[in-house]
Amino acid sequence: MREEGFTGSLTMIGDEPYEPYDRPPLSKQILLGRATADHTLLPRRRAIDAEWRLGVPATGLDMAARRVRLGDGDEVEYDRLLIATGVRARPWPKEDEAELDGVFVLRTRDDAYALERSLAQSPRRVLVIGAGFTGSEIASACRERGIAVTVAERAAAPLVGALGGVIGAVAAELHHENGVDLRCGVMVTGLEGDSTGRVRTAHFSDGNSVEADVVVVALGATRNTEWLAGSGLGAGPRGIACDAGCRAFDIRGIVTDDIYVAGDVARSPHPLFGYQFLSLEHWGNAVSQAETAAHNMMSESADRRPHIWVPAFWSSQFGVNIKSVGVPTMGTEIVIAQGALNERRFTGVYGYQGRVIGAVTFDQSKWLQFYQQQIETTAPFPPPFPTVDRRLEGQHPRDADFPDPSVPTHGPTVTLSGYAPDDRRLTFTPARH
Repeated sequence: MREEGFTGSLTMIGDEPYEPYDRPPLSKQILLGRATADHTLLPRRRAIDAEWRLGVPATGLDMAARRVRLGDGDEVEYDRLLIATGVRARPWPKEDEAELDGVFVLRTRDDAYALERSLAQSPRRVLVIGAGFTGSEIASACRERGIAVTVAERAAAPLVGALGGVIGAVAAELHHENGVDLRCGVMVTGLEGDSTGRVRTAHFSDGNSVEADVVVVALGATRNTEWLAGSGLGAGPRGIACDAGCRAFDIRGIVTDDIYVAGDVARSPHPLFGYQFLSLEHWGNAVSQAETAAHNMMSESADRRPHIWVPAFWSSQFGVNIKSVGVPTMGTEIVIAQGALNERRFTGVYGYQGRVIGAVTFDQSKWLQFYQQQIETTAPFPPPFPTVDRRLEGQHPRDADFPDPSVPTHGPTVTLSGYAPDDRRLTFTPARH
């Protein structure tokens, strides 16, 4: 907003006591002991000249009076409000077991510091519950530190919810090859502590158990929207619904003009993906969406622009750099377009209804920009290009093998933003006055 020319008062409210910091290193460099948590502070792009209200959460919103209530009883007035409350780690559901010493989640700087300190004490075994990206990165850090680790995943393989079964099988091999005790198709039914209140044993749904000194719960995230209950804003467990210009909807489906949403907590329609409401827990999306929201908060309606950033994500685990672009979870088919699965160096391209919808690379990120262009131009699937590596496994598309989600990850298809779904490539130019 300062870059856009805003000179008024700016108040920053945050429930953590720290100024903005970088979260990706928490499950990578921090857990490896290569950096300390206080070295993750984000650099300032410019002087912000803001009043910082840190360590005090927002607890309520009065849309009519344009006020945000805080946990300390104070209230903050606004002319424009940006909600970027993000997500928090989903805790272990049994509260008495979650409070055992040695049971951790990983989301905040404090979480990372506490977990790294525990890993530095060389536990005999760590149990990671959940083999998504965060759980897999934690397991990778444990193995790199020489710590025995068991990973429990209810699905058939790691990463299947994000990348499907074809890629999940490769991820499982990475776990096994790096000495991870991977248990798939099972659930942890309970955690047992000793007389001192420290976790010692985990019990599985298949009747087996494992002894562990440290348990890390990596069961995904919960969007921070509870504080908006009763506010009249369109907020719920899947986030806060907003239009393509980041303006929040109220519970009647009417767009507001003074409340904006950005980052992990936002659910916004994307013109490249059938106007599905996408909830994205991506670093780059938060940055891009914040820039769009700031511009629109400062602009007249004719000068506002849509948020059309193409989703992108990266992870580093077991020495492999994994990157994705687009929305692989929408894909029904996958083709290995470059490289080979058994070499752990490949590019997988996802298709949906005859068009390229996403791509993932293992140590082959040079191809991502090319496939991002294919996504942006709604290129046909399977890719017809001579660049496709015609090895045996890459000749024909196969079922991407995503599990049936118990809870939908996207909202209904809508066209509220006014951009035609059949636009093959969207170009926006400044309005002339």
